[in-house]
Amino acid sequence: MNSINRRSVLLAGLGAAGAGALAACSTTSTAPALVSPSGSAVAAAEKKRGGTGSEHKITLTAAPARLDLGGGVRTKTWAFEGRTPGREVRLSTGDTLVAELSNQLPGKTTTSIHWHGIALRNDMDGVPSATQTAVRAGSTFTYRFIADAPGTYFFHPHVGVQLDRGLYAPLIVEDPREPLAYDDEWVVVLDDWVDGVTGTPDEVFAELRQGMGGMDMGGASGSGMEGHDMHSMGDMGEDAASPSPSSSGGMSSRFMLMGAESDLLGGDAGDVKYPHHLVNGRIPADPHVYTGKPGRKVRLRIINAGSDTAYRVALGSHRLTITHTDGYPVQHQQVDALLIGMGERYDVLVTLGDGVFPLVAAAEGKNAGGLALVRTGSGRAPSASVRPKELSGLIMTASQLRAADDVRLKSARTDVTHQIKLTGGMMHYNWAINGKPFDMAHPDANPILVEEGQRVRLDFVNDTTMWHPMHLHGHTYQLGDSGPRKDTTIVLPKKKLSVFFDGDNPGQWMLHCHNAYHGEAGMMGIVAYQA
Repeated sequence: MNSINRRSVLLAGLGAAGAGALAACSTTSTAPALVSPSGSAVAAAEKKRGGTGSEHKITLTAAPARLDLGGGVRTKTWAFEGRTPGREVRLSTGDTLVAELSNQLPGKTTTSIHWHGIALRNDMDGVPSATQTAVRAGSTFTYRFIADAPGTYFFHPHVGVQLDRGLYAPLIVEDPREPLAYDDEWVVVLDDWVDGVTGTPDEVFAELRQGMGGMDMGGASGSGMEGHDMHSMGDMGEDAASPSPSSSGGMSSRFMLMGAESDLLGGDAGDVKYPHHLVNGRIPADPHVYTGKPGRKVRLRIINAGSDTAYRVALGSHRLTITHTDGYPVQHQQVDALLIGMGERYDVLVTLGDGVFPLVAAAEGKNAGGLALVRTGSGRAPSASVRPKELSGLIMTASQLRAADDVRLKSARTDVTHQIKLTGGMMHYNWAINGKPFDMAHPDANPILVEEGQRVRLDFVNDTTMWHPMHLHGHTYQLGDSGPRKDTTIVLPKKKLSVFFDGDNPGQWMLHCHNAYHGEAGMMGIVAYQA
């Protein structure tokens, strides 16, 4: 069967089930055979997970919603069950999640759900064209998989820039043998918000795609070039060092952010002007409040569900003890603040004082941020613009952490090394991996090949002048020889970062920048297991 006919047959037969060998079906006779997302190797890996046999059934309805963000701010967006974040999903390690997605989005909008950070079976990973067909409007799709690793996760769509709407929610997998001792939990979801306020994510992306060359940087907008400081324009060329406003076809910078600079992020902090930064769906002027008692030890599960913003997180008058990142335990570190990129999660322990305290998520480099309050006693709430001194104290990033002994990868010879060069820039907004923008119509065009049982090394080489949070689906990797186990990590500009993982989850897995706009522009690839 030739490749064209094979693809046609598969697409005709998959329908709403959608989980066939989509990414493998366009291979030619000279291309390597790849493990199918719903093949026998995937089924065998799922069987090895065992599981408790207990099922946790939910229905998730993606539909238009009008949300109250607090302080009189109401916005139209898309959300699960009319709320953002969506309702928390919580189950025990080894349980099977059975989640029916009902797509009630407008027009012919397709969608999906990606279970971020979960090492699940490949055909349930929620990446249209790679592991399933997109769920059509008016249709349903049921995700079913064993969640065999405890931790803090979340879920969101993997279609276009839908991540930057309200379609996300926490997913907590509890450890029945939890080794940590604490009195309570508080799930904290951070997000940068534009939808329905100044525009839609699709409008944001349309402007960004014009690149710096298509923007009107002067005139009424008053925004000069100092914001990106030529940092994220590595592909400009010397003759473009001082672009002038375009008199034809240029656009004023409605969404593109200028002036976002961060030493922690190595320069340019982000691309997008966000009117609001949310903590658990609330703006700083009308914040979410956690009520507790002084002296109680609380586990905070912090999730960055944003699309273009890293947050520096601190709790006023408290120190935080980092216990986990991306679901995996680390050697405990006490800090004043932590830096969390898009897609990352951190668990911390804190013993609460007596009073009212600000939990601040400062939008790194953007002179803005989100706020929640911790109230354990009497006292006046701080102002929405409060900046506790802890934000300037000891700040910990993932590169400074070490994996806990029981999750550190066993020493092994590296079987295959792949260089993952991060390329592109703001001038043409041409973000890519190894210089090749990803094409969802041909997801297996340039696979990063691995084999089951291999120890794999990925060398992230950031050739750009902007940071990128790089996320690998279906696996966790270790930073260096003894760093933390993660699935999303910040790669700083002009730096190299080596990570290692074991080829123990066959299939075809997305590897991409979790800046929603960088990924959609092309900074994605497929890590594909050879059959």
